[in-house]
Order: sequence, then C-alpha cells, then structure tokens
Amino acid sequence: MQHLCGGAAAAGGPGPRAGDVAAAAAARLPPSEGSGLCMVKEYLPKNFYSKDNEGSWFRSLFVHKVDPRKDAHSTLLSKKETSNLYKIQFHNVKPEYLDAYNSLTEAVLPKLHLDEDYPCSLVGNWNTWYGEQDQAVHLWRFSGGYPALMDCMNKLKNNKEYLEFRRERSQMLLSRRNQLLLEFSFWNEPQPRLGPNIYELRTYKLKPGTMIEWGNNWARAIKYRQENQEAVGGFFSQIGELYVVHHLWAYKDLQSREETRNAAWRKRGWDENVYYTVPLVRHMESRIMIPLKISPLQ
Repeated sequence: MQHLCGGAAAAGGPGPRAGDVAAAAAARLPPSEGSGLCMVKEYLPKNFYSKDNEGSWFRSLFVHKVDPRKDAHSTLLSKKETSNLYKIQFHNVKPEYLDAYNSLTEAVLPKLHLDEDYPCSLVGNWNTWYGEQDQAVHLWRFSGGYPALMDCMNKLKNNKEYLEFRRERSQMLLSRRNQLLLEFSFWNEPQPRLGPNIYELRTYKLKPGTMIEWGNNWARAIKYRQENQEAVGGFFSQIGELYVVHHLWAYKDLQSREETRNAAWRKRGWDENVYYTVPLVRHMESRIMIPLKISPLQ
C-alpha cells in the first residue's frame, strides 16, 4: 500500500480505497486542525486492511474515540467534595386539576421540609410552559447520598400529613415518574435565585457507553455558557432511565434565551463541542418551565 500522503489508492484487494478513507477520516478533525490528508494518519485503524477489521473500518471513522475506563462514570464525573443525590420527578396532571394540584403542593411541601431532621431540601418546582402540557417537575437534593434518601423514605412512611397529601394528589394525576441523579463535577451546584426567570430543562438520552465522552466535552464547553449566569445545574441519571442527562438553564425571558444561545455560537470552541456531542445523542427534549411560588429557584 502506498503512503496516504502520496494521494494514490492502494493497489489490489477488495477493500475501500485509502484516499476515500483518508478523506472521510479528515472530516472528523476539528476545524482548527486543518484538512490535509497527511494529518489523518493517526485516525486510521493500524490494521486497516486486515481481514479481521474489515467489518469495523467504516464505523471507526465516525466515532470520537475515548480511552477505556476501569471506573464507573458516576465515580469519574460526579462531585467528589459532596455526596449529594438528586431526585427529579415528573407529574402529568389531569388538565382540570392543575390549579388544585399547584395549590395543594404549595400548601404541603414547604411544611414537610421544615423538619430539621429531614435530610432533604427542595431545589426547584415548576410547571411546564412549553413542552409536555399540564406537567409539574420537582427537583430535590438529598444531602448525604443514598443513606439520606432511605432515611427520608422511612420517615415519610410514618408521616400522616404526607400520606394524606399523596392520597389526595393521586386523584389528580394521569402518570408520574422519577429518576435519581448525580451532578456533574464541572457544573454549578443549584442555588436559590431571585426571579422572575423562566427555566429550560434540556434532556438528552445518550447512546450507552458515551457518558464519559459527553462529560469530557462539556467540561470544556461549559465556560462558553457562563457569562449571564444562565447555567443552573447539570445532572446524569443513576436509577430510572439510564444514560440520561439533564441540563437546567435560567433566563429572564424567551428573548434573553435566544440572545444568550446565539452569543455562544460566536465564541470559538463552542461549535466543536456541538460537533463532538451531537453524534452521542439518541433523543433530546426541551421544556420551558415556570416556577411555582414555593420554588427556591424563582
């Protein structure tokens, strides 16, 4: 086989032409690294013409490689200085009950969290404005991880007010689901903020095995989204639907959201983050949410 920099195709053999492969591999280079064929040698499989690799050569051109890991991604990506565990809950409410649901929630939840022995705090409470309609979203923080979660659950089993709250609330719901989350180490920890704000919850369902690569790219990219203090929190699922990422953003209004997002595209480096992370995503969803009166995030 002739050297790729000579521009000649390999003679003989049933495999694809080296020039075609080099051109495809060059497409994987970030724009700042140029596009010359001499620069793509490191992107080609070492045994490209090996029969054993014949079935995988094409996939290798379009996968941004990461080194194999011996630790769980939860260990590598979550905050080490805290042991916070988060729970996010989605309630789909019967349309005719949404106002009653909000009133009940605002009356009961704050009282439950007045108990100092209750190792759980409200992070945010919202109604979905754009996205799935008649929906409530709640986010809690358990300070102390899984032991704190179990402590809370055991206490709630004996709390008559909470049990009555759940019974009354169940009459108003169509469905509910939840996830347990860890926070990315490179994101802000969600802190109460004054309003008025709207919040965007962007949910990404990733291909299994890609969480580390997602985290590596966003650890570099988050700096492009901090100027207006819009980054509230970033989380990934541990229990429930797996390989799910939630990014929570705050904006003054929809116009502010548009201007802030457009400004990110004018920063050198943001486009590379999008370039490398989009192929990792199977599905994505955006919710625009309005805080309830009791939400610490206003």
